Amino acid sequence: MGHMVYLIDDAYLFTGDTIWFGADGGYSFINSLAEDIELSKKSLVKLEKLLRDRGISPKVITGHTGWSDDLDFVFAHKDQVCNSLKKQKPHDPNAPYDGYDEKEDTEYRARNKRLGRAEPVSDRIQTAYHASRNIYDDVLTQGNVFSRMYIRFFWSGTDDNEIAEKVLSYVPDDFSGELLDVPVGTAVFTEKKWRSLRDARITCLDYSEDMLKKAKARLGDCKHISFIQGDVGKLPLADESCDIVMSMNGFHAFPDKKKAFKETNRVLKKGGSFIACFYIKGKSKRTDWLVKNVLARKGWFTPPFPTEDQLLKILRRLYLQVEYHVDGSMVYFSCVK
Repeated sequence: MGHMVYLIDDAYLFTGDTIWFGADGGYSFINSLAEDIELSKKSLVKLEKLLRDRGISPKVITGHTGWSDDLDFVFAHKDQVCNSLKKQKPHDPNAPYDGYDEKEDTEYRARNKRLGRAEPVSDRIQTAYHASRNIYDDVLTQGNVFSRMYIRFFWSGTDDNEIAEKVLSYVPDDFSGELLDVPVGTAVFTEKKWRSLRDARITCLDYSEDMLKKAKARLGDCKHISFIQGDVGKLPLADESCDIVMSMNGFHAFPDKKKAFKETNRVLKKGGSFIACFYIKGKSKRTDWLVKNVLARKGWFTPPFPTEDQLLKILRRLYLQVEYHVDGSMVYFSCVK
């Protein structure tokens, strides 16, 4: 038997114990309560297909973790089951039922507490970078004493300025092809280099409108540079259209890293270079603690995060050549497709 759900007027879909919303989207409900895990997953796949085939996008209301009208969010992990043996983070800790903490599961809360809308990770990223737009550059460039103390204590002194310089050195000074910079951020590290590449055609893409606005303020007068607000998981570029794809400090923020690796590879020409730097876990307990308990919760970073070994397997599967370096909890590399 699969799931039983109730659709009312094509507007409200009550799912009961069918879907569990995590911070990164919907999962098949808790494994310990599923009589047949594989059937549960197949049932969700069929449910999504029925809704999309009929052109219905209702408010999907779960029994424990709120509601959402974003079907991409609702069925983000339809092929996975929420693991009851591992503490999950509900999208809304104030929901009357979170599937784990039962002390607040009272009749009063069920009748009087309104469930909030589940917030997709992408929205959390927008919110997080909007909140940090005025301190972002100072933190990355260690522009004041507090940011230098933060880098020294939590990031083992890893200097983002030095890593940026090394990453940018992979781009030839006479480069004249197509380059994608995703995410461009505020262009605090790339402004000088991108200005100098007058014969290149550079596309700067970022999901955060606030970051993109600051990048435009720095580089908007350059005719060889264009700007796009977009998602790395759905790049608006043709297959094999870029000679270089650059991603500085991006992958630790991307919510769907599989799609990000796939898309950056898709738009890269054969023989082209994928150049990047970002956080990897497993190198420093202090840094890993910061990422898990502060940066990820605030929305600046988004799990899961690869270890060095996991990342190398991904890169070696996608690229013919991999030049790879680790500095503290940061990795930087240049790969050839």
